Amino acid sequence: MNEDFMRRAIAIAERSFDEPGTLPFGAVVVRDGEIIGEGLNRSIAASDPTSHGEVEAIRDACRRLAVTSVPGADLYTNCAPCHMCLATMYLSGIETLYYAAGPEDGADLFRRLVAADSAWARPISAADLCREIALPADQRTMPSHQVLADEGRRLFDAFVFRHTG
Repeated sequence: MNEDFMRRAIAIAERSFDEPGTLPFGAVVVRDGEIIGEGLNRSIAASDPTSHGEVEAIRDACRRLAVTSVPGADLYTNCAPCHMCLATMYLSGIETLYYAAGPEDGADLFRRLVAADSAWARPISAADLCREIALPADQRTMPSHQVLADEGRRLFDAFVFRHTG
């Protein structure tokens, strides 16, 4: 653990005070003692609900290294990440997560913003998201329907055949 990396994540988050369309969530990806990716939540500016600081830091690291995973890397973020960000960390091979503010602090941020202006409301809370993704598809509040399953599987078979002979 390196407090300088956490301070860098916090400094990135502080840029949201002056950069329109950003939220105060910053992150850095570190490997072998070096920052290889940085990210700031730009979800509003980019009209992209996946543009969280952690995801942006992983994207930046992967672009810089021309890879799709960063095994052995650590991620420092100024607030405990949401489930989407955690999933991205697992999928990209992040080894260790370090965070400053806890999940309840992030939830409190949005509660306070919504109390001041309802435009800050989100379609689902982090707690509700956690419950939803843990359910089987047929029990979630979002309807889910499988369509053309055989055609979907044939596409995958053709892809494997084309790439493995």
